[in-house]
Amino acid sequence: MRILHLDSGREMRGGQWQVLRLHQGLIDAGHESLLLAREESPLLRTARERGLPSDVLRPLRLALQSRPFDIVHAHDARSHAFGALFSRVPLVVSRRVAFPVRDAAVSRWKYRRPELFIAVSRFVARELRRGGVEERRIVVIGDGVPLPAVPASGDAILVPYTLDPAKGLALAEEAGALAGVRLQRSTDLEADLPGARALVYISHSEGLGSGILLGMAHGVTVIASETGGTPELIEDGVNGILTTNNAEAIAGAFRRINRRLGEAARRTVIDRFTVEKMVQSTLAAYDRVFADA
Repeated sequence: MRILHLDSGREMRGGQWQVLRLHQGLIDAGHESLLLAREESPLLRTARERGLPSDVLRPLRLALQSRPFDIVHAHDARSHAFGALFSRVPLVVSRRVAFPVRDAAVSRWKYRRPELFIAVSRFVARELRRGGVEERRIVVIGDGVPLPAVPASGDAILVPYTLDPAKGLALAEEAGALAGVRLQRSTDLEADLPGARALVYISHSEGLGSGILLGMAHGVTVIASETGGTPELIEDGVNGILTTNNAEAIAGAFRRINRRLGEAARRTVIDRFTVEKMVQSTLAAYDRVFADA
C-alpha cells in the first residue's frame, strides 16, 4: 500500500510523534510511506534525521503528488483542509482534539470530504458524530507509544513544561506548593521518565493524552485530569489517579502515588497501546476504506 501523510504542525507535540511512529511502522511493515510536513518543522527535521522518506508540504502541489498513492492521510486540521481541497485519492483524517466540530458551511463541506476519520478516543468519536459525521465513517484508534525495556525507578514527580493555556502547568505547580511536593518540569518526557515515580498531567481539554500513555508505559503513577478521552486510559485507583481541575484535589492526589498503580498502567499499555497495535489498527482502517468503496 502507498500512503501519503500530511502534517502542518509547527511544534513536535503528541500528534507529531504519532505521525512519526506510524510512518516508521508502515515502512517496517513493507508499505510505501511518504511524509509531507511544514518546512523547518521539528517533525520534518526528525524524519530526515532518521532517514525516513519525507519532503516539504506544499499544498498547491498535492493534486499532482497524491496521484501515485492509494491514500492521503491528514493528521491535523490544516492538512485536513489541504487534503479536502487537493487530494485526488481517498482521504483519511486523524482527529485528536476534544473540542466540537464547527457548525459552519465551510466546515460542513470539509468534514464531508474524507472517506474515513480516525478518532483517537471514543470521546472524540462522539464529538465527530455530534458534528454530523456518520458512524460508518469513524473508527477509533488509540495512540501507540514505545515500551521501555524496564520500568522507571526514580523519585522525581514530573510535570510537562508547556506554554499551552489548555494545559494546566500553573495549576499543577500550585497544587504541588499546597502539598509541599516539589515538581520537576520536563521538556522531554521520554528522557526524564526513567528517573520518575509519578507524572502530573493536568489539562483542560484532552482528546486522549499521548504524554499520559508515555508515563503509563514507564510504569509511573499518572495523576491526570478527568477530562475528554483521559478516562478511557485511566481507571481511578486501578491504573492511575484521576482528578478534577482544582488545586486542592490535585494536592490530595499526591498522597495516593503508589508503585502498584504504575505497574497496572504499564500492563494497560502492553495490552492496548503499543506502537505495533496502533500501526496494525491503522492498516485495517485503510483496508476498510477500499472495502467500503
